[in-house]
Amino acid sequence: MKQNGFHTLPAYIDITLDEMGDEHISTSADTPLRVDAFDMSDEEKMEKIATHFGQIMDILGLDRSDDSLRGTPARVAKMYVKEIFSGLNPANFPDIKLFDNKYKYKEMLVEKNIVFYSNCEHHFVPIIGKAHVAYISSGKVIGLSKINRIVQHFAKRPQVQERLTVQIAKSLCEALETEDVAVVIDATHLCVSSRGVKDVSSSTVTSSFLGAFQKEAKKNEFLRYIEL
Repeated sequence: MKQNGFHTLPAYIDITLDEMGDEHISTSADTPLRVDAFDMSDEEKMEKIATHFGQIMDILGLDRSDDSLRGTPARVAKMYVKEIFSGLNPANFPDIKLFDNKYKYKEMLVEKNIVFYSNCEHHFVPIIGKAHVAYISSGKVIGLSKINRIVQHFAKRPQVQERLTVQIAKSLCEALETEDVAVVIDATHLCVSSRGVKDVSSSTVTSSFLGAFQKEAKKNEFLRYIEL
């Protein structure tokens, strides 16, 4: 069915999708985006989001004339577009400059404990975690802060952790022009801890080992560095 230009699903399918969401089903390594995802400017998106979020607040019964709530729709809209979902737009990908590996450093470079905040695409609640990244230079290196920025870029999307892990690894391979990349993510999902089963003690670990890191010796060396 189609309403107001958007596809809608019968109620029984919505229930099925909700159950799938709790099972963290992922359909692709690419973030699912419509072909017209960037036809609107950021300002147009924020205006529309503010309108719709205001309607959600109305439905919930909140009094938007209250001083504390009056600016909430606009604040949420700006937060969505400019901050927590800014990684959806490829124009916001960090500017990466490669440098020659003049030190001739041939061992793995590890950057661990990169703290990130993302959002579960099934319930739009936070994912809070740490990413641990390593690569072996093929002759080029990048500034350390660029590794952090790549992690943050892909975290700033509605995500599932498996996809986030793969996207970071793939992007680092492309940016560094090397096949030798490892990524491990350890994260807590508020869709698990704050709703549903309400398990506050568990965390989820995902990994991607590419190139030389598929060899057990290199993989284990990396895991020793990050103490996992």
